[in-house]
Amino acid sequence: MLFNSAPFLVFFPVVTVLYFLYPHSLRWALLLVASCIFYMWFIPQYLLILFLLITIDYSMGILIEDARLKGAHAKKYLIVSILATCSVLFFFKYFNFFSLNLTALGDFFDLHYPAKIINFILPIGLSFHTFQSLSYVIEVYRGRQKAEHHFGIYALYVMFYPQLVAGPIERPYNLIPQFREKHNVDYQRIADALKQMAWGMFKKVVIADRLAVLVNQVCSDVHGYQGPEFVVASLLCPVLFYCDFSGYSDIAVGSAKAMGYRITNNFNFPFFSRSMDEWWWRWNITLYSWIRDYIYIPLCQSRILRNNRAVNVLIAFLLSGLWHGAAWTYVIWGAINGCYLIFSTLTYKVRKGIHGILGLKENGLFLKIWQTAATYLLFSLAGIFFISKSVGDAVYIFSRLTCGWNEGYLKNCFVSLGFDRAWWTHTSELLVVLFIMDLLQQNAGEKFVFAKDPVWCRWMYYYGLVLAMVFWGHYGRNPFIYFQF
Repeated sequence: MLFNSAPFLVFFPVVTVLYFLYPHSLRWALLLVASCIFYMWFIPQYLLILFLLITIDYSMGILIEDARLKGAHAKKYLIVSILATCSVLFFFKYFNFFSLNLTALGDFFDLHYPAKIINFILPIGLSFHTFQSLSYVIEVYRGRQKAEHHFGIYALYVMFYPQLVAGPIERPYNLIPQFREKHNVDYQRIADALKQMAWGMFKKVVIADRLAVLVNQVCSDVHGYQGPEFVVASLLCPVLFYCDFSGYSDIAVGSAKAMGYRITNNFNFPFFSRSMDEWWWRWNITLYSWIRDYIYIPLCQSRILRNNRAVNVLIAFLLSGLWHGAAWTYVIWGAINGCYLIFSTLTYKVRKGIHGILGLKENGLFLKIWQTAATYLLFSLAGIFFISKSVGDAVYIFSRLTCGWNEGYLKNCFVSLGFDRAWWTHTSELLVVLFIMDLLQQNAGEKFVFAKDPVWCRWMYYYGLVLAMVFWGHYGRNPFIYFQF
């Protein structure tokens, strides 16, 4: 079920109302059934796969804890759980990718290996609930999380509908205890949740889906365009990804908050980042904290790679790219971002020295603007690989970035995209609104930006938001980008 669809407009209020009407002892059962319905809205059969993994990880968690208490070796149960979970992920998401690449490698060495291709639809949100399941068994193994003996509670931890298909990726010690807490009706909390959901929906259906039309058009026929269109598309891509994914996260956090659950905000105003390192602390926070805790840090603690921080960063980002999709474009995208961080670390002292020579103050306005703009441009350039359908398309885009900047081409290029002056004007206005809102909200902290304003001011904002979604919104046309991951 899509958040930006008519069924969800019925599903959300019905589930939320029933949640508070149900006795506390049965609320977990209601949410589990609701989450199953939510997931079955896509492909019902895949629910069986999800429950198979839930059963395996639930059982292994108990066996790991029992083995640790008895002083026996628990690692074998951890390995069984990891292999089972990752095998399903590999089969559905990476089998065809590795099969095709193995065939290409065989052809290179004159070896005959016909590619075996399996045609199926990738289960929605497989990478997200795979990582969430893995974090549970790893934390039980490390002794930071008690094994959950209530099968329904554990199943709900994996399947909790607000963050089931596209995160945030929650840790067990944050989410599982909340299923045993009693949540009462709180008008202010519900009002805050609805505001957050509305802002998230606005970002998705009004801004992201509007920009997606242009970006998809350029990426679907790269040979029909030149530098100006490529530059515009690449500069708009971070905004598209941000509004789409943070929009989903806002709706997820808000729908959980309405019932009293606290799940992690996945974005922390990344467009105000002054370095790539800071960017990854603000962007898709739960994914990159997961990669840090379960991949990067263990690599740094290993005997072989203990003193190779750069190599560990690169491995972590290569796996991050592969997590996003079974394609070389994603792997290269991850590698580029890893190289950004390595270069940033290696040149930190040099850049500080240059700032001192030029007399630039660390918190000075000029340096802030320069660093913020440079960070955004670097992410945009790497994003060309993310949005391209193939490595060849990405290379072509890079090769043509400097072409078409003559006066004759510039006069007609934006007209050839098929968008009139009104579209460009409205889009520019929306981007300004987004920037101002993020700037104000960042300064306001956790409180909603208009929370202390007069009633008439707040309701003017609410009406404006609703009207924008009614007249400019794209509903049910585009699923959230991260659903495919």
